[in-house]
Amino acid sequence: KMKSILDVGCWILDPGIKNQESRIQHRAAAKRAYLRKGFALYEVVLGVIIFVVGVLALGRSVENCLNASALNAEEDRVRQILSNRMAEIQATPGPPDTAKQTTIDTGYGAVKLVQKSVPAQLTEADGTDLIGVRVVTITARWTRGGVAQSRSLEFYVYRAG
Repeated sequence: KMKSILDVGCWILDPGIKNQESRIQHRAAAKRAYLRKGFALYEVVLGVIIFVVGVLALGRSVENCLNASALNAEEDRVRQILSNRMAEIQATPGPPDTAKQTTIDTGYGAVKLVQKSVPAQLTEADGTDLIGVRVVTITARWTRGGVAQSRSLEFYVYRAG
């Protein structure tokens, strides 16, 4: 058993150990036990570096998730604007406007709506022209981070007459 460590680095061994081989084995075991008492500085630094790298990677992934959520919310807003405009056109009696521009201020910036309407040029199977059907195209244009974005919606409107 180890009793104490002298300043010169010698081990005071249990006087009950008689032979030299047992003393050497005992001394080596005591030294290993002493060295295992704590972590070396390089182990602690390595652990801190691994922890920091993990925290930074986690921070970047959270930032990417927040950016993706903001982009998704912006595109949902634009889709809702297009859907509302389509419902307005379908509910309005009379033919849709041939050309119209509107600017809508959203929480993400201004969205410019461009509406165009042209005759559909459709025919029946027997060759009869379908009159009163128009193709309406609504295009939403906006900028995200200095880059121009756009979404379009195209649908048919029938007005007798």
